[in-house]
Amino acid sequence: MNRLQNSLAPALATAGMLHFVRPKPFDGIVPPQLPGSQRFYTCASGVAELTTAALLAAPRTRKVGGLSAAVLLTAVWPANMYMAWLWRRKPWYLQFITIARVPLQVPMIRAAWGIYKGRKG
Repeated sequence: MNRLQNSLAPALATAGMLHFVRPKPFDGIVPPQLPGSQRFYTCASGVAELTTAALLAAPRTRKVGGLSAAVLLTAVWPANMYMAWLWRRKPWYLQFITIARVPLQVPMIRAAWGIYKGRKG
């Protein structure tokens, strides 16, 4: 596995834990078009990230973890886009970070798909 593929499990584990330790920032980027409470989506995505990280970390489940990560990263992409829109009036460096996250999702999805397909990149 390449460096990006190796970083997916710890990144998802960290993000998943943060959904429970500091849920408010995640609540704030749940698109309002989704039915139900923001906290439900924060907790559900936190569980999904922790589960996916565990799947990626274990050699026996790494392939299904790759598929899970690709689906998860695609599913949360709209929240990243919504966050970039919400932060459009923040200082330029915060706008830059949130805008940069949107296209950076693509190599992460590709890395996860590569794990699923058994490729290095």
